[in-house]
Amino acid sequence: MTASKTRCTSQPLSRAFFKYAAAGVASAVALTLTACGGSTPAAAPAPENSIAAGQYPDYYPADYKELVAAAEKEGGELTVYSNTDQENWAPVFRDFKKKYPFVKDISANNLGSDEVFQRVLSESATGNSPTDILVTNAAGAWADFAARGDGLTQYTSPELTKVPEFANLLPGVTAMSADAMTITYNTALMTEAPTGLASLAKQAKANPSQFQDKIGIRDIKGAFGFTVFHALTKAKPEAWDSLATILPLSRPESSSATEKVLAGEYVASGLVSAAPAFQVVKDSAGLFKIALPDDGTVVLPRGLGIAAKAPHAATAKLFMDFTLSAEGQQAIQEGGLSSFREGVNPVEFTYTYADIVKAVGEENIISVPFEKVSEAETAAFTERWNSLKK
Repeated sequence: MTASKTRCTSQPLSRAFFKYAAAGVASAVALTLTACGGSTPAAAPAPENSIAAGQYPDYYPADYKELVAAAEKEGGELTVYSNTDQENWAPVFRDFKKKYPFVKDISANNLGSDEVFQRVLSESATGNSPTDILVTNAAGAWADFAARGDGLTQYTSPELTKVPEFANLLPGVTAMSADAMTITYNTALMTEAPTGLASLAKQAKANPSQFQDKIGIRDIKGAFGFTVFHALTKAKPEAWDSLATILPLSRPESSSATEKVLAGEYVASGLVSAAPAFQVVKDSAGLFKIALPDDGTVVLPRGLGIAAKAPHAATAKLFMDFTLSAEGQQAIQEGGLSSFREGVNPVEFTYTYADIVKAVGEENIISVPFEKVSEAETAAFTERWNSLKK
């Protein structure tokens, strides 16, 4: 089985928010949105510490050009298995190709969070997988896959010396972005904008008939839903009080359910990654909005690793380095994900990490570790969750 081919050339979009311990940045840059294959819009301004194409920072290895030469001999192709939308990838692929013009063909699919690993393992068991790069925010599944010891290339990017420590998620796994989990809501159906789960629960408790079956909640049967809600309740046990009101009124969702909130089928939904929600906010004329929960904002890194048997291993290493670099982080922000490197210019309809800290306070930011949750802890969490749904 091979990845579906999707070629995106020039496509800047709205972007993200994760500059670790960075100073606040308030300005925004308006960008034109185009689809894959459309006209080429103006890109976001280059970050202040970017490096010109063909040049490398002085902290790179002296023989880095040999890695570039090896990549050039690999045929200019790269295959990415991910749970990331094409519009998020478009500026990243565009700027990576600009930096390395010999790269002509980047294939990227959009799978489920855990399906990325399932696909690779299945293909590897029956032959060779075409995968070069794996990208997903399935924290527990990453921990399992990395623990196998035979699935990842152990490459240490020189850029890891210039980014926050959290970007080194696991041996061979780096953070590409770090995305905030939000509450989305329909402004025509809520009399008061929610500021968090407690705020949403308070309104639902006061008028349960208005909210019955009208709240979308990520299903904890899926890796994504379990990860974000487990992290939330572990860091903020008081969140269980809000869930006691919300869960009996909610319906489980395997996706962000942004279209259901926009259409009015749901009044609100949580916890939803800001990445797919930003574009809906932009296009909704004020009908659809998102809120960073002031009683606990979960931040989930999007892990990136290089397959152990990557057909284009040298190109994959260049790609990992690029995603951590100043220009790569700028493209990630432009694509609507959450950049975490200092010096990245903000983009309209997105958050920087400084924005999140200012909105909810650093004490309310919950970073999800890439580690496996024990069976006992999983069972206890699931039992408590299910007991509140009745």
